[in-house]
Amino acid sequence: MTTAERLRPRWLRREREIEPETRTNISSADRSRPVVRIWMGVGQIVVLVLLLVAGLGPLIWLALAAVSPTQDLIQGPFSFFSSGTVQWENLGIAWERGRIGHYLLNTAALALGSMVATLFISTTAAFVITVLRPRWGGLLSGAILATLFIPGIVSLVPLYLTVRDMPVLNISLVNTFWAVWLPAAATAFNVLIISRFLESIPAELYEAARIDGAGALRILWSIVLPLARPILGVVGLLTIVASWKDYLWPLLVLPNPDNQPVSVALPRLADQTELSVQMAALFLSLLVPVVLFLIFQRQFLRGASMSGGVKG
Repeated sequence: MTTAERLRPRWLRREREIEPETRTNISSADRSRPVVRIWMGVGQIVVLVLLLVAGLGPLIWLALAAVSPTQDLIQGPFSFFSSGTVQWENLGIAWERGRIGHYLLNTAALALGSMVATLFISTTAAFVITVLRPRWGGLLSGAILATLFIPGIVSLVPLYLTVRDMPVLNISLVNTFWAVWLPAAATAFNVLIISRFLESIPAELYEAARIDGAGALRILWSIVLPLARPILGVVGLLTIVASWKDYLWPLLVLPNPDNQPVSVALPRLADQTELSVQMAALFLSLLVPVVLFLIFQRQFLRGASMSGGVKG
């Protein structure tokens, strides 16, 4: 014990000694008791089982329903294979007759195009605001942030009229993928989180590049893009997920069934096929986002934490 600790009052020394044990609801002495350890283990197992049922239960049910006969699903939604038959052909029928493969390709094209357009617009806008800092940068930043307070449903009609008759160009983007790509690129939230990431990069790097004679494009390509790769990956994944599950806007601007994504085609498929084929089509359309999440789950969680911090 040091001299300073010996001179400290006894009650304060005792408080420091018991402080680590009182920081949790259950002290270390209680956790060492067999009864407490057993009940804590039981509680953890119960919570884990509930989470598994809530998270994996719907997916497992859909997977079983996808290969079940329609009669079994109607008579008992949870009594799978009560007739003793497994209809693997439901997946093939949904893929061929329901054209799920075609609609998945459309969805992938829309998602990838939206991701590229979003990354290009958001990165360049954040670069101008954060790195170049023009005189009118504050006005531009304020205008971008102001759009966050506008509900999406309010801008739906003006945006549709703009897409139907583009100003200056006087062309219509309806029934083209551009009608989905361009509006998806103009997202203030993505500009905001990329700008906040670029602000964390030391300004000395930009100054050193300017002293060496690098221009704006050189700084963007050689410094900003390599260092901002983590946040660009997060924004790209979030954009793909948002585009994959979007329904209302593609339904408005893509009336031609050949151009529609799977989110728009599935409700129409429900009126044309039996229930088991519908479940198979739902299962096939769900496989891609689930696989994407399993592969890039760290990036998804990082994006969720970043978005929560910005909104907070």
